[in-house]
Amino acid sequence: MVVREKILDTVVSCFKRHGAKGLDTPAFELKDMLTEKSEENFGLMYDLKDQGGELLSLRYDLTVPFARYLAMNKLKKMKRYQVGKVWRRESPAIVQGRYREFCQCDFDIAGQFDPMIPDAECLKIICEILSGLQLGDFLIKVNDRRIVDGMFAVCGVPESKFRTICASMDKLDKMSWKDVRHEMVVKKGLAPEVADRIGDYVQCHGGISLLEEMFQDPRLSQSKQALEGLRDLKLLFEYLTLFGIAEKISFDLSLARGLDYYTGVIYEAVLLKPAAQAGVESLNVGSVAAGGRYDDLVATFDPKGYKVPCVGLSIGVERIFYIVEQKMKTLGEKVRTSETQVFVATPQKNFLRERLKIIAELWDAGIKAEMLYKENPKLLTQLHYCEDMGIPLVVIIGEQEQKEGTLKLRSVASREEVAIKRENLVAEIQKQLSLS
Repeated sequence: MVVREKILDTVVSCFKRHGAKGLDTPAFELKDMLTEKSEENFGLMYDLKDQGGELLSLRYDLTVPFARYLAMNKLKKMKRYQVGKVWRRESPAIVQGRYREFCQCDFDIAGQFDPMIPDAECLKIICEILSGLQLGDFLIKVNDRRIVDGMFAVCGVPESKFRTICASMDKLDKMSWKDVRHEMVVKKGLAPEVADRIGDYVQCHGGISLLEEMFQDPRLSQSKQALEGLRDLKLLFEYLTLFGIAEKISFDLSLARGLDYYTGVIYEAVLLKPAAQAGVESLNVGSVAAGGRYDDLVATFDPKGYKVPCVGLSIGVERIFYIVEQKMKTLGEKVRTSETQVFVATPQKNFLRERLKIIAELWDAGIKAEMLYKENPKLLTQLHYCEDMGIPLVVIIGEQEQKEGTLKLRSVASREEVAIKRENLVAEIQKQLSLS
């Protein structure tokens, strides 16, 4: 939890720096709301038992509930972040930080704005968060749904197969092109020559020069849709250059993002393996952040079909938790699981009442303090506890101190002790804590 809270704090403070307000929505939604938005997630959903009334399911992401919230409240624009649990009936893979219940952190900008300005900010946020968490080098792959659909059309994919071929293409980060091609041709009945045409494109990735090249591509430039996408990406790259993050971004024609609701720019951030450790089995956790533009989702929840364009991102914090924990294990870092600053101890019997009085005074002054729940604990046991828990200071009361109206203040690390006046207890501790 300590590691998680620290990571979430970094993520949320970045969202707030960009002016987002927090939102919370229920853990469950109406089942039909969730199913009609994403056919392929149908099997991944946890349904609540039918007990009469509406059928409900646990949410599998935070985007669909956000769109439903915007439509229900007739909101035309909102910049919001949400951190919450979501549930998917997948087979868990602990190694990749994949679970059936996991935490998502989303940031979205809803509203009609000039092209690519909010989209560029979303990519900037991903860069700020991943740099801030110091996970090592990363790359954000960018593509556009219109380029994907345009590419499918000019390659000869029948429109009825767009979504299913797109789902196969989405596996390219986990499977080789040879295996994906096999799935497209053998399992999904795509003509081999069509698959080969797609293959020529999906192996392209680069920067602004690849974008220019695609404008000139004899096949792709035939698609009006693809050209719109390319024009938007060109503008996006201009803004990313101004934000100083263009070198972190790669235009990648293999990026498809499986979800049906994306309509424009799509992106996915991946951690790059350090070259020096090429021989060592490194953690392959896949993408650590992703998102895109979905301009039609809110309209599907609105009885009048009112459109609210949106763009957003999701930070894969479970995967990040896993990476950070593994890193700490490797480096042998120890984490303090509690924040106690002071321990109240005694070397003698019959000092429980004194300890209770002292600890209450510390708590009332806002100092984080603990003591052992025993009437007459041994001094050694108390000191060992402080060492194990990483508690920096000990206040000691015994017969000698009681007689003199003093207390001993001991530093756990250096084992040095100083006598302080009983009435200066809080002030002395605050002084010590401000120094450490």
